[in-house]
Amino acid sequence: MEVKGTSVTSIPEFVKHVFGSRYNEWIDSLSNGSRKIMNHTIFLSNWYSLQEAVIEPARKICDLFYDGRYKGAWEAGRFRADFALKGIYKFFIKLGSPEFLIKRASRIMPTYYKPSELSVHEMSSRRAKVHIIEFPEPNGFVELRIAGWIERALEISGCQDVDVKITCSLVKGDLYTEFAAEWK
Repeated sequence: MEVKGTSVTSIPEFVKHVFGSRYNEWIDSLSNGSRKIMNHTIFLSNWYSLQEAVIEPARKICDLFYDGRYKGAWEAGRFRADFALKGIYKFFIKLGSPEFLIKRASRIMPTYYKPSELSVHEMSSRRAKVHIIEFPEPNGFVELRIAGWIERALEISGCQDVDVKITCSLVKGDLYTEFAAEWK
């Protein structure tokens, strides 16, 4: 399975921004394949191994900076939303509705992960449920990273008291991963 460079670029930036003095420690903890990706220019239009470009770096972030807790993947996802939705994109997100953002996410997912498919299962003015229905290499770090991204993107769009939960998971053997979001 592969991930687009645009989704990878925020990972080393997250470590530099939040744990700057320990960046080299993180880099040194990575395998040769992951280190090569993180240490060189990440081309936005290139496709990279999901394992080497996202899963292993996220695992190391959790191990080194979050005492092994998966919270690091969630925080990296939040950072990714800030990183991706800046400038003119932030302006459009703030002008759009949460419904627009969620519906757009279902069309964008396959442009970041291949193969993948995300569908909107339920949508209202204060809640949404989205399902990942295709993701051949399910992984908890990736699911949490996506959940963190959803949470922060909804906040950027003006939602308050955002609560995102993973209620079903491909990792746990469910037929899909469900992100259930509520906000005010």
